[in-house]
Amino acid sequence: MVQVLLIGAGGFLGRHVFDLLAGQPGMRVRTASRSAPASPRHGATGHVRLNLGVDGADRIGAVLAGLRPDVVINCSGATSGDTAGLAATNILGPAALVHAMLRYAPAARLVHLGSAAEYGATEPGIPITEATPPRPVADYGATKLAGTELVTLGRAAGLDALTLRVFNPVGPGAPADSLPGRLATSIARAWAEGDDVRLGPLDAVRDFVDARDVARAVCAAAMASTLDSPVLNVGGGRAVVVRDLVNTMVDIAEFPGRVLETTSGSSLSGAVAWQQADISAIGKELGWRPTISLADSLNDLWRTV
Repeated sequence: MVQVLLIGAGGFLGRHVFDLLAGQPGMRVRTASRSAPASPRHGATGHVRLNLGVDGADRIGAVLAGLRPDVVINCSGATSGDTAGLAATNILGPAALVHAMLRYAPAARLVHLGSAAEYGATEPGIPITEATPPRPVADYGATKLAGTELVTLGRAAGLDALTLRVFNPVGPGAPADSLPGRLATSIARAWAEGDDVRLGPLDAVRDFVDARDVARAVCAAAMASTLDSPVLNVGGGRAVVVRDLVNTMVDIAEFPGRVLETTSGSSLSGAVAWQQADISAIGKELGWRPTISLADSLNDLWRTV
């Protein structure tokens, strides 16, 4: 029986990872997060309260010593907030986890979720490989990059560790602070109020990947016999103009109103105009590739709004 500790089980990606891993034969999944489990199901095999950025290595170590996991999956992270809050979750949290694992669970594997925001602005038209120099443009990407570097340092110290750099996740349950989640809730509100949808500029290009495909990548990493690379990209492998995603969602929702595109929007979107993942490395190393189309992801998202 493979013992898995899933940290951040209450989040968007964590819930999908739990749903997949809990159905795998020979796996026992224990969950951990800053709060109670998102549902009884997500804490069905045992749940512990754990805040990586606050509790510190000794508290994390006590949890590791008690559960004795073979694999630790870290889906926790902060996507918004001030610099101190982002640093506490995205830097201090991984630092404490790596420290605790090296001391209390040195034989366990760590699968850590990073972010495409670590790459920042890249050359348009050139897919991003794991060798692309990271140049984050804001605090979120910078703190996630620091967390990745700490996991890589843990690997150099002997930890069996991998960071999966996740591009733009989409699918059922996407949070309102993500572009797809915000779009779905905006359309639902406009439907209810007989209003239009108002969005910022839609000419940025992004790579979208279904959260359930991300969960499959996590599972593949957890079960692989060896982890040869410190970082692997997890994306759809396609460059999608955000305007096309919006139009697809409007068609799925059969929204009769207008979508008004303003000239003002996120400065970060303007700073990172184009992103597409090169996913050849994860295909070779873990046998993973995305299986769910963007249209299916958006359809399933709309059904959960």
